[in-house]
Amino acid sequence: MGAEPTLVVIVGPTGTGKSDLSLDLAERLAGDGRAAEIINADAMQLYRGMDIGTAKLSVAERRGIPHHLLDVLAVTDEATVARFQTEARAAITDVLSRGGVPILVGGSGLYVSSVVYDFQFPGTDAALRARLEAELTEQGPGALYARLKAVDPVAAARIGASNGRRLVRALEVVELTGAPHTAALPDEPVYWMPAVTVGLRVQRAELTPRLDARVEGMWARGLVEEVRGLIPDGIESGVTASRAIGYAQALGQLAGTISQAQAIEETQQITRRYARRQVSWFKRSADTHWIDAGAPDRVALALARLADPAQPAEHWTPGPAS
Repeated sequence: MGAEPTLVVIVGPTGTGKSDLSLDLAERLAGDGRAAEIINADAMQLYRGMDIGTAKLSVAERRGIPHHLLDVLAVTDEATVARFQTEARAAITDVLSRGGVPILVGGSGLYVSSVVYDFQFPGTDAALRARLEAELTEQGPGALYARLKAVDPVAAARIGASNGRRLVRALEVVELTGAPHTAALPDEPVYWMPAVTVGLRVQRAELTPRLDARVEGMWARGLVEEVRGLIPDGIESGVTASRAIGYAQALGQLAGTISQAQAIEETQQITRRYARRQVSWFKRSADTHWIDAGAPDRVALALARLADPAQPAEHWTPGPAS
C-alpha cells in the first residue's frame, strides 16, 4: 500500500480469539507510548443487552482500553452496514485526531470491508423493503434464497440460505438497480485509508469442536435468561436482533417450538456454517497477514506486521479440514 498504516484491522472466524489479541496488542502499543482504542466490527455486539450470545467483553474485561460501537443499538433497531460504516469511520477519525491507534476488530466480513475499503451503498426503498420483509415472514428465507440464487448466484452463495435480513437487502438492491448485488471485494480494492490487516486462523478440525463447546457454554452461562429479559425490550420484533445466531433459537425455546437440545444443536450447525463463510470472505483479501490463533508469539507477529506493512502477506494455508 505504500503509506504508513493508520488503521489496524483484526479479523478471523468466530472463536479464534480476536478480542484477546486486540487487547494484548493495544496494551503493547500503549507500552510503546502509542495509545490504542478498539472499534467493534461485530454486528451483533452493537446491541445493548446482547452479551452472552455475542461473547461481548464486559467493561471489566476491557482492561481499561477504550472501546467504541458496543451497546449502541436497542434490540428493536435495525443494524445496517451503511450506518455502521459512517459511525465506525467517525470513531476511527476521532481516535486518529487524538494521536491514537484505532484497532478495528470483528468477524462480520461485510462490516469490516465497508470500513476498510471504499464501499458505496445503494439507496433503499421503504415500500419495497416492507414487501420483501413480508415475503420473508410468509415464505421463509429459503424462498428468498432461491430467488436471489437465480439472479445473483455469487451473492446468494456468500450470504447463505438462512440469513433472511441480508437476503432481503440483496433482493432490494437487485430490484432497485437492475444489477447484481454481489457483496464482494473489488478485484483491486481501494483502501479508505492506509491499513494493515491481521487475521487469526484455526484449522476446521480444531475450530469445530471449539465452536460447539462455545455454544454449549452460551446456554450454561444463561443465554435463555438473557433473551427472556430482552423480550420486554422488544427483541421479538427486532428485524436484526431476533434473527441473531443463538438468540433466534433461544426465542424458539422460550416459545416452546423447539427443545433446549434442539436449540443448541441448531445454533451449533448455524455457527459452523457462519464460520466457514467468514473464512471464505476474509481469505479473499490478498493483503491479510494470517497468524495461527494459538501461536504463543502471536502478539509479536502482529507487531512485526505493523512495523513493516509492506512485507509479503502470510496467506491462509489450508489444512486437510479447512
